[in-house]
Amino acid sequence: MSSIVSEAVKTDSSRISRLKKASRLRGQDQPACPYIRHLSAAHERDADLPWPLRQARARADALEHMPVYLFPDERLVGMVYHCGPTLEVENPTDYRTFGAARVRENLPENRELVELGLCKDGASPGHITWRWDWILQRGVLGLLAEYREALAHPQDETAEDFYRGVVLSLEALLRWNERHLDALREALDVASGNEAERLEEMIALCRRVPANPARTFHEALQSFYFQYLAVMRESPYGGNGPGRLDTFLWPYLERDLETGVTTLAEARELIDEIFIRLHERILPRDTWVETIVVGGSHPDGTSAVNPLSYLAVESIIDLDQTHPAVYIRMPKDPPPDFVELAGRYLLEGKNRAQILSDPAIVAAFSELDVPAEDASMYTCGGCMEITPQGMNSDLLFAGTHNVPKAVELILTGGKCLKTGKRLTAVELLALDLYDSFEALYQAFTAEMERELAVLFKRLDFYSEAMAEHRPIYLMSSMTEDCLSRGRELHDGGSRYHHYGTAPLGIPNAADALYAVKRAVFDDRICTAKELLTALSTNFEDQERLRLRLRKLPKFGQQHPDADAMANRVLTTVCDIYASHRVRSGGRVKPIIFTFVWAPTAGAILGATADGQLAGQPIAQGLTPQAAGLSEGITAAIASHSGLSLHKVAGGASSMWDLDPQWATPEIVENVLMTFLEMGGQIFQGNTTGVEELIRARENPDAYPNLIVRVGGFSARFALLSSELQNDIIGRYRHTG
Repeated sequence: MSSIVSEAVKTDSSRISRLKKASRLRGQDQPACPYIRHLSAAHERDADLPWPLRQARARADALEHMPVYLFPDERLVGMVYHCGPTLEVENPTDYRTFGAARVRENLPENRELVELGLCKDGASPGHITWRWDWILQRGVLGLLAEYREALAHPQDETAEDFYRGVVLSLEALLRWNERHLDALREALDVASGNEAERLEEMIALCRRVPANPARTFHEALQSFYFQYLAVMRESPYGGNGPGRLDTFLWPYLERDLETGVTTLAEARELIDEIFIRLHERILPRDTWVETIVVGGSHPDGTSAVNPLSYLAVESIIDLDQTHPAVYIRMPKDPPPDFVELAGRYLLEGKNRAQILSDPAIVAAFSELDVPAEDASMYTCGGCMEITPQGMNSDLLFAGTHNVPKAVELILTGGKCLKTGKRLTAVELLALDLYDSFEALYQAFTAEMERELAVLFKRLDFYSEAMAEHRPIYLMSSMTEDCLSRGRELHDGGSRYHHYGTAPLGIPNAADALYAVKRAVFDDRICTAKELLTALSTNFEDQERLRLRLRKLPKFGQQHPDADAMANRVLTTVCDIYASHRVRSGGRVKPIIFTFVWAPTAGAILGATADGQLAGQPIAQGLTPQAAGLSEGITAAIASHSGLSLHKVAGGASSMWDLDPQWATPEIVENVLMTFLEMGGQIFQGNTTGVEELIRARENPDAYPNLIVRVGGFSARFALLSSELQNDIIGRYRHTG
């Protein structure tokens, strides 16, 4: 299938070339978006109205008056910019102030955890997607009719407020579309020839959708794109994105191909255009990840891979841009040519590929009591925050926890090795006061329970503030169960009210704890006091001890005891997550990846018991540290996959950087299949050589478009901080 698709789409499009060039220029010089200004003005205008109605009318007014942009060469209409100059206007829906105030008042221990570097403050929303296919199937008018009917018979006052907000927002979406039609008609009045024909096509398109159900692939893509712009302006948070684009759009393309309405080459050109337009909206912001997942499985477990899956991957391989993120879901027994395409994407995709295993990930959802039918609809929210499409509230990437920092405090009796500050909320014993490793580990478990409980409670306060001060009507209207429950997605409307946070540095914590067990309690390499002295001085005058600690087995070398310690730490963390319940009956799930925090989370660490000096970057996700990769990639993958990954319901990522001189297509495919067959969840990595990265660091102007895999997302190397650049250069490269 892949070769058939490839041969069918090799036509060079001068229109796409022009569109891409113009789009880059527009994206780099974006105008300010007046949405918040309209929102603020409407709030002030309606100050005498009840708060829910005031918010709903303001949202609708701001949506209706978003700018209208028409561009040459476009066959898809609409644009909302996200990175233009900031308008100095107060945002009346900013939940952060209210959430932070509640945390300060009710959770004073949060401050100490933040100051000691155990977690970041605040709570970041986003990283979900929605059931935009409902718009394709029913049209805005169809969805609007359902909510108008619900508004006529609300179950309570809260439901009435919610339904009214949705109705006003959907009506505003239609009026914004009418403003585009007016602009197109004005442009047609002065157009002629081919331009007039193009504008007539656009007018016919926008008269049909998104108001009515889509009939063709072109209509479906326009309907998706227009509602996407509106939803992303209403809820402009990183990680929100399209999700299963190929699954929802393929029925329209399949019908068009069967009836001769279009060809694969014409479809590829439209896919190129939608990817270029998505990139333009957020071009300056590499860390703003909007994810499309292709392939995967149907709810009955059969493969959902279709020709559009191949088309999307072929398109992003050829486009030199960081948005959107296109990731591959690999079903059970994937088509061989789909595996081949995934290997080519890893090699030729400019370090943008990420491969997800359906069998491993769907199985992990059972930890959250999510049925397989819902789990099979999972998508990546942004980097790799796993969630069923259109079923969850949006605190899925809402915090971090520095696990090796907790190990440090347990060893030192609560003292930070970098700053000298001491944990005061609880009294911890230092290493030399424990008579067994088991007693030490139980103290570690208890402290992790305490710290994570604070983090999860903090998210409850922010979630409450979001429900009250940041209603998101459009996204909620396309989220499962919000209609039947009569609630906004953060007010208990979404089917799942699960939070997600990232426990960082689990491999680091495991190696440090294993080293303590061996060095102090089992092999008597040193006393507890000697180890504490060495850690407190960053191994000054203790190089011999440091080297002995470095030679101890590490997670990743398939040493049974070292790997068992890694699994114990992972299981401890995951079990703590599983034991918690949050507001609206939700759960908290560990999302294990490292994003941009490898150097920053490591920078606040003192020297560690496994012999690592202070301030070193932490490991990526559940990838072994560099010291644990010494036995080769197969051994490291086996150690990684031997972990209890089924407990990681939010996604367990790993990073496998490959030496480009070694990474042939055959080797990459074999490595990927080994990873999938052993039970790994998420595979990513770089194939750019160290020498090229060093040249790019020294001469960034010569490498403006060199893209690298950072940690769950890809970015232009030249725009990364020096700390991140050095971290990527210093990562272990696997070779034969």
